[in-house]
Amino acid sequence: MNAFFRRQLADYVEYHRDPWNCAFHVFGILTLFLAAVLPLSMWHVHALGTYATMAPIMVLPVVIYWLLLDAALGAAILGAAVILLLAAALIVSRAGAPAVWSITAILIVVGVGSQIVGHRVFEKRQPALVDNPSHLLLGPMFVMAKLFIALGFRRDLAAIIDQAPPQAPRRLPSVGEQQAQPLTYS
Repeated sequence: MNAFFRRQLADYVEYHRDPWNCAFHVFGILTLFLAAVLPLSMWHVHALGTYATMAPIMVLPVVIYWLLLDAALGAAILGAAVILLLAAALIVSRAGAPAVWSITAILIVVGVGSQIVGHRVFEKRQPALVDNPSHLLLGPMFVMAKLFIALGFRRDLAAIIDQAPPQAPRRLPSVGEQQAQPLTYS
């Protein structure tokens, strides 16, 4: 694990303390990944004497980035990505383009919705992505790190994820609520 990843993960953890938010993120990240690769799986390319789709070609740079951040987590994500790419290929082979686009739209709504519910309802704070856009790529690493820790692997990750002091969550103001309340003395 490199120092950059250690810092990014420690920052990301501060936004993902609630176990229900984490559960919603697992579902949301898998759903959004599938939504991203489904339309790319319809786009066939011929290069270097072989046929492929754009899905694995577009996923490859991100997987390389994850492998550079942490080889073990990156390899595990690669395995999950292969399974999701195969699922996308299966869906594309059995459904027409309108159905694939409909499924993609539904997956995006469900995936984003689960992220919003996780943060609004359970974490009660804005997503990490709002403060740091690079956290978009840390979600899968965080989910895989949590899995590794749950399986008893990677004490170094557990030290970052489980031992970081919890920060008081920033409450999201409701619609029409004032941001700052004046102090009054009795």
